[in-house]
Amino acid sequence: MTQQEYIEQHFPLLAKIDSPADLKKLPLEALPQVCDELRRFMIHELSVNPGHFASSMGAVEIVVALHYVLDTPYDRIVWDVGHQAYAHKILTGRRDLFSKNRTMDGLSGFPNPAESEYDTFIAGHASNSISAALGMSIASKLDGNDNRKVVAVIGDASISGGLAFEGLNNAAMQDNNLLIVLNDNDMSIDRPVGALSHYITNMSTSKRYNNMRYKTYHFMRRHGVIGDSGKGIVLRFNNAMKSLLTGQQNIFEGLNIRYFGPFDGHDVLKLVKTFNDVKDMTGPKIIHLHTVKGKGYEPAEKDPTTWHAPGKFDEETGERVKSNNEGKPLKYQDVFGKTLVELAQNNDKIVGITAAMPGGTSMCMLNEVFPDRTFDVGISEGHAVTFAGGLAKEGMHPFVAIYSSFLQRGYDEIIHDVAIAGLPVTFCIDRGGLVGEDGVTHHGLFDLAYLRCIPGMVVSAPSNEHDLRNLMYTSQLEGKGPFAIRYPRGSGVLVDWHNEVEEIPVGRGRVLRRGDKVAVLSLGHITNNVKAAVERLALDGINVTLCDMIYLKPIDEDLVKEMMQTHVHIVTVEDGTVKGGLGSAVAELVVQEGAACAVTSLGVNDEFIDQGTVAQQQHKCGIDVDSIYSTLKSLY
Repeated sequence: MTQQEYIEQHFPLLAKIDSPADLKKLPLEALPQVCDELRRFMIHELSVNPGHFASSMGAVEIVVALHYVLDTPYDRIVWDVGHQAYAHKILTGRRDLFSKNRTMDGLSGFPNPAESEYDTFIAGHASNSISAALGMSIASKLDGNDNRKVVAVIGDASISGGLAFEGLNNAAMQDNNLLIVLNDNDMSIDRPVGALSHYITNMSTSKRYNNMRYKTYHFMRRHGVIGDSGKGIVLRFNNAMKSLLTGQQNIFEGLNIRYFGPFDGHDVLKLVKTFNDVKDMTGPKIIHLHTVKGKGYEPAEKDPTTWHAPGKFDEETGERVKSNNEGKPLKYQDVFGKTLVELAQNNDKIVGITAAMPGGTSMCMLNEVFPDRTFDVGISEGHAVTFAGGLAKEGMHPFVAIYSSFLQRGYDEIIHDVAIAGLPVTFCIDRGGLVGEDGVTHHGLFDLAYLRCIPGMVVSAPSNEHDLRNLMYTSQLEGKGPFAIRYPRGSGVLVDWHNEVEEIPVGRGRVLRRGDKVAVLSLGHITNNVKAAVERLALDGINVTLCDMIYLKPIDEDLVKEMMQTHVHIVTVEDGTVKGGLGSAVAELVVQEGAACAVTSLGVNDEFIDQGTVAQQQHKCGIDVDSIYSTLKSLY
């Protein structure tokens, strides 16, 4: 049976939907079946080609209702993060391509305008949807497209981010008709934290009150009692009266944003009616929907954290396909977590901070032993950094564990609130380098470059687990300032990962192998690829010098100068952008010294890298073992 025949047999309605226009041809009463078929289709596909499962399962009715009511792509839907957008992709002409989701030359795992006109804005990081959608809404007004509807779909965890609040505040001040759909499943990747999340979970309002206010406002407007200029006064008066009568303040209405809900986010017929009722209302508004993460698949409903991205599984039983890791190296993140606990047991000044990723960074290990010294600040990377600065100012030593791609969001705070004062904060930067299937929005390619230019910042990258432990130990010694340790996603290289920690002198690299003519200077885990390539060259009778730099800043100038004086060619290798990273640092020093040796920099060129496996991405960038071997051999 072909794929097309399988789809037609098992998903009869979905097989006929090649665009939202096809969806809109169906009668309203057919939409629950469409939702059921979408869920079964995603279960079938994602069981063999893994992706972000639970979030997309929970948002099916929202996707169907929005595309049924709106005139997309003329009307705009802006997805926050994009974890929940798989049904959107399937309904917008990508059903038959979905088996290639998150693969090289296939579909991106997130909405991407380069992939489809229905994907209105790039998505991958949280909390940006309201600001982007507000910009689109105002641009539509300025262009005379007053009829265009713009919708931001944002989750309960994402709306707690600072950027989302900046967008909400501005939406209340600007002339716009933005609709915000709050997809509240009370469950981010790990459990959401903070007062706002608790508030949203417990918020309620009266449907009768909303209907009455809506009708009263339009009656008064039709009869000339109020106009646009008086709308804000009436809103504030109504909000004050509602707070008095219900004893509950609504944070959104406090910003003069009309609030509707909460509604059942899985009642697709009710959603269609609600979206139709509010789509033509003027002014910013928010619809609050309660959903269940993993809806429609019992294992995911019971354990949404695990099923955020569960990997391959048996679609009938829900049993996940587990890798046999016995006798294999641990993940770098787990070595970090275990080592942090060890260090904290010997240093009561150590505290841990993460931004909504205690499981993803293994900060949860510290939380199990020292809950009072572990802080999950939610999706608030900038706050995490400044919070760490405040702790450090008063004598604590924070270890801040954040993915490289997300740490970009706290860059100003790194400079202003930590580096200028030289505060002792250790930044443990997970997912450094190419990350695989999550693709362009999640690669950690820029950290080496954006940290290297900050005065006083130590920037390091271990090539194995022992060095990670040693760098963590070194960073918390007396007299150290801001200290960055960058390591990749996935496993290390040492089964015996537990060593007696020792200091690695700051700014000192090491020679791993002596050769002639060509010297390779590498940084971080990618050094293991270089080792394999150099060992293969040795079998060909070619002896290459290999240096593990360990520190990008301060770079080991003595070691670099030795290499430029004793070799005719230096090759740098890094799992990051070559502009501003190790290659740039070495080239600058060669020019400064007026050395005659040539420099070749291997890494990620000046481009964004799409989804695929890490091996495929490394090959594309020329930093896999075969490519490094070929490059070095060509120099002899």
